[in-house]
Amino acid sequence: MFSGLSMTELLFILVIALILFGPRKLPQLGRSLGQSLAQFRRASEEFKRSWEEEILMEEKRLSASTWSPTTPPSGSPPESKDDRES
Repeated sequence: MFSGLSMTELLFILVIALILFGPRKLPQLGRSLGQSLAQFRRASEEFKRSWEEEILMEEKRLSASTWSPTTPPSGSPPESKDDRES
């Protein structure tokens, strides 16, 4: 999780946070930070899931349109050349 930080850097950050916020506020800040990260993770997973569903629906729609007949239904009137130009 903290692969980019060494132990001394983490200790330095914790000491600075303890000085700035005090021992009473530090657990509350950690808790709220953890809740915020959990909410962000849930939101990103939901976005990823909905994105993948949209892609699947679009792929199904495209594959269905490639298999549809190219001729108009027998009950529809044929297009005239004037209708296509306008």
